[in-house]
Formats: sequence, structure tokens, C-alpha cells
Amino acid sequence: MVRDDTVRVEPSVETSAPPPPPDAAPAPPPPAPTRLIAPVPNAHRPPLVLASGSPYRKQLLERLRLPFVVDVANVDETARDGEAPADTASRLSVAKARTVATRRRDAVVVGSDQVAECEGRPFGKPGTHEAAVLQLRTLRGRTVLFHSGLCLVSPAHEDDAPVRVITTAVRYRDVDDDTIERYLRVEEPYDCAGSAKAEGLGIALVERIDSDDPTALVGLPLIALVTMLDAIAYPLFGR
Repeated sequence: MVRDDTVRVEPSVETSAPPPPPDAAPAPPPPAPTRLIAPVPNAHRPPLVLASGSPYRKQLLERLRLPFVVDVANVDETARDGEAPADTASRLSVAKARTVATRRRDAVVVGSDQVAECEGRPFGKPGTHEAAVLQLRTLRGRTVLFHSGLCLVSPAHEDDAPVRVITTAVRYRDVDDDTIERYLRVEEPYDCAGSAKAEGLGIALVERIDSDDPTALVGLPLIALVTMLDAIAYPLFGR
């Protein structure tokens, strides 16, 4: 099919103006619509850095559609004697953010850490199949608290960087040993505290989740992070 781009002008029925002559030039095209919101060039945003090598945190941060880089902090994540799990998550989040901020002075650095506990006992990443089996046997039928720490260090707020801890309560189903074994063989969540990926098949081991931020359980509280970024006027949504 041959495209015909000629604009034909019909005579108005409301006026007595004569039609244009046959050899008249076509009417010019209408102007392009004006963008109501112009995207802010990346050069106008301070660099955003994620101080974590966790692939789960990286995937979560990508949901905000902001350009960022990963710079692993490599801090000692050992809990201190007598330290409450929530305090450990808070302290390590600050340590990660500040460690990376010392070498990226012009950047906005996101630090985050998560510590799980059940009835006052901390639970880390199992690392092996055998350790994961023991964790799930211990946690089944119980409520586990996942403390997700978050710290945001920026050039204008180095000394008063905001810190938050979002706690998610997860009630595990009281499953049998065979279910535990079959689940672990399928998903292999050996790098996850609590030995279950709630964003994946691990949700089948969960009876209930209580949290103010559903992304906190996966490792990076996005609702809290957006609030922190907005507080320092970091450009979001192309503003």
C-alpha cells in the first residue's frame, strides 16, 4: 500500500470562506505534543551506590529504575557479644554504607543488612544443605523475626545519615521432614537466613507474614529507601 501523507482540507460548514485552490500547498502538520515531565539527565543525579554484593538486594534496587553501581563493603558481619539482633542489623548497615562512602565522597550510598532471630536466638545463612535442614526443623511452627537494617549516606548528610530497621514477622508452617527435604532439593536456599525464599517456592513453608514493607524480607526495604531518598531530594520519577 502506498502511503498518502497529503492533508486534505474540507470546507467548513459554519463559514462562507471559499475552498482553497487546487494547487494550494498542504497545511503544515500540527505541532508535536509538549512533554509534561522531562526526564532528568543522569548527569544531574549524584551517583547511587549499593554497598552490598547480594544479588537479591541488587534485583530489588533495580525495581526503582535508577542508575546505580555495586561496591561491596566487605565488613566483618560478626555479631558482638550480647548485641540484640536488631542492633546488629542497624550497626552493620551503617558500617557498610560508611565504608563505601569513604571512597565515594560524591555518591549516595545505600547500606543494608539483615539478621534473623527466633525466640532470641539469631539465625544466619545456613551455607550447606545439612545446616538448612536443621534450621527448618527448628523454625517450623514458630515465628521468626527478620530485622532488615537500612542506612543512607550522602555528601550532605555524612554525620547524620538516616538509619532504620524494618522488622518482618514470619510464621513458618509446621511441615514434616520429608517436605523440608524436598523443598531444599528444589530451591537450595543456602544463602538465605531462615533457609527459605519467601519470594520463591519458600512461600509454601510460610503460614503468615507481618510487615510494613514487603520488600524488607527479601533484603532491601524499598519503601523506607524511597522515603530516605525523597528526604534528601534525590530525583525520582524523572523529576
